Amino acid sequence: MTILDSGYMMENGGVGIPFTPEEEKRIVLELTNKAEANLEEGNLYYVVSNRWFASWQKYTGQDIDTYLFNKHSTDSQSLVLSKPIDRPGSIDNSDIVVTGIDTKGDDLELHRTLEEGRDYVLVPQQVWEKLFDWYKGGPALPRKLISQGDVNKQFNVEVFPLCLKIIDSRDNSQSVIKLSKKASLHELYERVCALRGTEPEKARIWDYFNKQKHEILEDSNKTLEKSELQMGQDILLEVQVDGFWPSRFGKDSTGNELALIPIEPSRSSLTIAGGPTLSNGHSTSYDSSFYRGSTLTSGFADMEDGSDTSRTATKADRGGLAGLQNLGNTCFMNSAIQCLVHTPPLVEYFLQDYTDEINDQNPLGLHGELALAFGELLRKLWSSGRTPIAPRAFKVKLARFAPQFSGYNQHDSQELLAFLLDGLHEDLNRVKQKPYIETKDSDGRPDEEVADECWRYHKARNDSIIVDVCQGQYKSTLVCPVCSKISITFDPFMYLSLPLPSTVTRTMTVTVFYSDGSGLPMPYTVTVLKHGCWKDLNLGLATACCLRSDESLLLAEVYEHRIYRYLDSPLEPLSSIKDDDHIVAYRFPKKWAELTRLEICHRFLEKCLSDNLNCSERKLFLTPLVTYLGNPQTGADIDLAVIRVLSPLRRKTYLSLTKVNNDGKENGSASEAFDESRNSFTTHCGSGNLLMDNAELEETSRRELTFQLCLTDDRGLNCRPILKDSLIKPGQVVKVILDWTNKDYEFYDASYLKDLPEVHKTGINVKKTQQEAVSFFSCLDAFLKEEPLGPDDMWYCPRCKEHRQATKKLDLWRLPDILVFHLKRFSYSRYLKNKLDTFVNFPIHNLDLSKYVKFKDALGQPHVYELYAISNHYGGLGGGHYSAYAKLIDENSWYHFDDSHVSPVSEAEITTSAAYVLFYQRVKAEPNFGLGEPSLGQ
Repeated sequence: MTILDSGYMMENGGVGIPFTPEEEKRIVLELTNKAEANLEEGNLYYVVSNRWFASWQKYTGQDIDTYLFNKHSTDSQSLVLSKPIDRPGSIDNSDIVVTGIDTKGDDLELHRTLEEGRDYVLVPQQVWEKLFDWYKGGPALPRKLISQGDVNKQFNVEVFPLCLKIIDSRDNSQSVIKLSKKASLHELYERVCALRGTEPEKARIWDYFNKQKHEILEDSNKTLEKSELQMGQDILLEVQVDGFWPSRFGKDSTGNELALIPIEPSRSSLTIAGGPTLSNGHSTSYDSSFYRGSTLTSGFADMEDGSDTSRTATKADRGGLAGLQNLGNTCFMNSAIQCLVHTPPLVEYFLQDYTDEINDQNPLGLHGELALAFGELLRKLWSSGRTPIAPRAFKVKLARFAPQFSGYNQHDSQELLAFLLDGLHEDLNRVKQKPYIETKDSDGRPDEEVADECWRYHKARNDSIIVDVCQGQYKSTLVCPVCSKISITFDPFMYLSLPLPSTVTRTMTVTVFYSDGSGLPMPYTVTVLKHGCWKDLNLGLATACCLRSDESLLLAEVYEHRIYRYLDSPLEPLSSIKDDDHIVAYRFPKKWAELTRLEICHRFLEKCLSDNLNCSERKLFLTPLVTYLGNPQTGADIDLAVIRVLSPLRRKTYLSLTKVNNDGKENGSASEAFDESRNSFTTHCGSGNLLMDNAELEETSRRELTFQLCLTDDRGLNCRPILKDSLIKPGQVVKVILDWTNKDYEFYDASYLKDLPEVHKTGINVKKTQQEAVSFFSCLDAFLKEEPLGPDDMWYCPRCKEHRQATKKLDLWRLPDILVFHLKRFSYSRYLKNKLDTFVNFPIHNLDLSKYVKFKDALGQPHVYELYAISNHYGGLGGGHYSAYAKLIDENSWYHFDDSHVSPVSEAEITTSAAYVLFYQRVKAEPNFGLGEPSLGQ
């Protein structure tokens, strides 16, 4: 590759490439920032294969965080490389496109399992046009930006348009059509009729989910999203013949139409249990005996899932045992819903007429639509016997309230639960006009007074069935570490997220290097807490290597023969270090900490099979070294520092020829080693720029040491000569590359810098530690213990007038009747996502929390709870699955709800390491909701 003075590069037979890699990177980032600053619905984004895009990123030298890549992912491991990266070829999206389908552009089908960031990236139209102009290729995959959500609007690129399968009733032929979720039913009619060759005036389209008619999709401006159409579902096209529509009963055994019926509207009021309907058509009247399991006839006229509406719920086929159909990775939603629809107070509430409590004016809610959709779904689940229900309408309403749950990706059931409870609360909030209330500091007042005041203020703005039964209050105490200012607040909670403490340990192997050249590198294996932090590893190593009080350790991760990152954040979790990582520690005197750090990498010249020297390239190898420079620093100081840190690697044969006065010592002191080695390098770069005078060079040549020494940038791609008198700016990290030749191995033993051990080497002889059971109460203790706030969660001290890393202590103050515990199995950091499969030994009966509750009310409410539901998560982060266990209170029996499948389970089977969210009800609690009968208690 030849670089011309004009800034153009010539390659591939002289084709001009107008920009350098750095310029390409700058242009793309500028266009991306401009596009992100002008988001509008309808803007085009293009899907680009992450495989190709990662190669472009390497070529332009972008760091790993630019597009949220993780170094442990498949496509980003090679981002940290030392050699120049070749320019990528044409854009190639073939790995993300479904082959064998003759379509193009926005009709091209992408693999349904693709994930953004892992399989593809999204670039604005202007960026795509630049990339295509530079690289050509494709295919182009344009997608539109749409806005989703009625409450919290979000812009999302519609990567997967709605795919619908058309069934033509005239000949039962099938075809596929793709439209945006934001397209109208009128556009649907136009596309379908054009495809099937019929007039829109003589056509009608049915929602044909599960091959059953639900309702006619009227030709209107209503969007497909609000019409509850799901990805991949069927729609039925019927064509009018002589003023008649085909019979909904289909054809006879000979293939002839059974009958024709006149055009007529197909509308019927939806009633449940023969009760009246709400003003919006939803049924209201339920007899409480229905919930308690008595015989009851279902009066559904047109259920959305197409279940048999004539069946009768009996003792043998009772309510509460219906499953939920999986609409495409919706097991997380089904699990959370089953837990809620088996919550006794909520069942009682939604089986009664709650229309008076619908808040259709609350801008924080969905004008009652989410609550109505949930109530309708709950009623269907309690009236359909064992017939599975498709929660389509509910999913659409939920996506409008929380757009992040739209689409068909897997999500977290606990996150959905939090949003759902919040949405139900806002839709049912009895407070129509929220008053403004200014919070007051405790100012030494009694806790009881402050807590009651905070609860009154909260209830003045938030009053619903969710608050009544699901919300409690905890006490939060913050203490400033500087001025000892104490701040006490009382905050409401809807659930408690408990960490999973563990005594399971982890062995980690780290190689320790001497930055002062006083000894050879040595690996040490230490045992630390599995869920500890970097500080724990540092302390364990200090003990293992007998670190002196005047010394320090600098930990680093080595990747591709260079320092990838320093482990210098004491509180960063050890989970960010994987078992196959290579961790090193550099040992140095504490007084050096303020000096300029010098990183030394090593390269060797690798030749191609050809004898042509131009085919050779330099590659990084060995383990990088770290030492420090004096102050002030020059190029000569770098030379001497390199000699010093490499001195322990000199071979004995070389030492016998060169040692000066070591009093018979083989290695001598660090300073002696430094003095005797000053003539051991020919340090030059390019065509000469020597650091030594001619006499030193002559002596060095006689000894045949030929290291080349040069400064490099962060990527190790651009080397420049080190001049003897050149000044080095103090305080910066200086990066140096040593180029080794074959003769250098005669004088230095490089084996000490090869083959770093992995943090944890797995193998058949390694015994895997059995996972220990963790007590539920130890999780609760960990949640309530006093601990410092994280660096990203500093507290503003009103006395110091600065942000401080205060200590925080939580205490339970008042508990709700329904208590939800979230076990924090998923951990996320900058470098790693992980799931803990720790078995938590949680109680099923008589969970007594009396000793944890600081407030003792006059009514003497008990703090004893019974488990009634569990949301489970099986598998890992990528391919996990959710299900639920729920108890039918009146039967005192447990059932497993796995999407559509429902089966009985014994009580002994429900305590597993998959338990994720636990639902408890207070024993003998009889709250009054102001809606008739009190809820069921234990």
